[in-house]
Amino acid sequence: MKVSDYVVRDNAGEQRFELITDGVVGAFAVYRAHDGVVRILHTETAHELRGRGLAGELARQTLDQLRERGDRVVPSCPFFAKYIGEHPEYQDLIAR
Repeated sequence: MKVSDYVVRDNAGEQRFELITDGVVGAFAVYRAHDGVVRILHTETAHELRGRGLAGELARQTLDQLRERGDRVVPSCPFFAKYIGEHPEYQDLIAR
């Protein structure tokens, strides 16, 4: 399976974005949302799936979904902060 084949869904009940692979959550990003601002708190990838680019794909699809919804982002999670820093196309999403 190619990384681009993974699907990220917003599990609002758990307040996390989840990357699904083979029917299970392979990676997730915990968040808190308030008034159109989403604070990404923590990202985690299943230990056995690390090193496959899942976290990057999770970040990309999460940020794309937030852009589509018109939300802003506070990247409190170090991984998301680094990802946005390395991908200037997402700089406009940062809440100021």
